[in-house]
Amino acid sequence: MTVAKVYGKAMQAMVNKQVDFDSDTIKVALLKDTYTPNQDTHDYYDDLTNELTGGGYALQTLTSKTVTYDSGTNKVTFDCADVTFAGLTATDIRYAVFFGDTGSGSTSPLLCYMDFEANQDVTDQDFILIIGAGGLITLTTT
Repeated sequence: MTVAKVYGKAMQAMVNKQVDFDSDTIKVALLKDTYTPNQDTHDYYDDLTNELTGGGYALQTLTSKTVTYDSGTNKVTFDCADVTFAGLTATDIRYAVFFGDTGSGSTSPLLCYMDFEANQDVTDQDFILIIGAGGLITLTTT
């Protein structure tokens, strides 16, 4: 299972009302293995490099988004439906990056990313991000 890693400034962006996971448009981008994530300094979409191009690739929008709090475990869970990049042809796919889409790369906050830990190649097939039963992001409040 691939676990999402939170960008350091994501919670700051939420607290400062730059992004609302429930109601704002949240998108996901696919990046090649030549991107190097930096959880401390990457804060907006314009910090991303080596995003896929061509081959049927397009940013995807998250659906069925929820934020829940479990008082028994003191956890906040950000969840969404699985994401499908339909009919994709690409090589060296390594990361999926989730961000709040404001329409401008310099103001679209990065939330988290998945590292597939190995390059993925597809030829005219659906590339599906499975969001596990534990949600996209789980934060512990204790």
